[in-house]
Amino acid sequence: MQIEKHKVVSIDYTLKDDKGNIIDSSEGNEPLAYLHGMGNIVPGLENELTGKKIGDAIEIRIEPQDGYGERNDALLEVVPKEMFQGAEAIETGMQFQAADEQGNMQVITVAQVEGDNVTVDSNHPLAGVHLNFDVTVLEVRDATAEEIEHGHAHGAGGHHH
Repeated sequence: MQIEKHKVVSIDYTLKDDKGNIIDSSEGNEPLAYLHGMGNIVPGLENELTGKKIGDAIEIRIEPQDGYGERNDALLEVVPKEMFQGAEAIETGMQFQAADEQGNMQVITVAQVEGDNVTVDSNHPLAGVHLNFDVTVLEVRDATAEEIEHGHAHGAGGHHH
């Protein structure tokens, strides 16, 4: 069975940066299960997996625009330190969750602290980064009607309700 839209795919993967540092991996964990064609993984990887089948192993380098996007300096913002209620000390590199204008949760990273001002970065932490994936396809199956309706895989390695 080939990977195509509305197939649930389970993969083992390792993600590295251009220096060979491991960013993420399924090693030692459950394989990643996702619903293909629904935008549940970065577009470049999803495109490369289309047409693959169980047992296929690929190494792929994803350009930033096909991964987490290019860095956008407009997503840097200076906010007053008092906005970080409950945090004892604010330091560069700290990450917090915040809601965007539509109420979607996103990760913001503290880019700089100067006096009572904090510069936060709303870019994805991997924005502007080439993504180097080693992937092995472990399973491909038809999605259930419920998975298609919900837009994601259920069960082992997928979303649990």
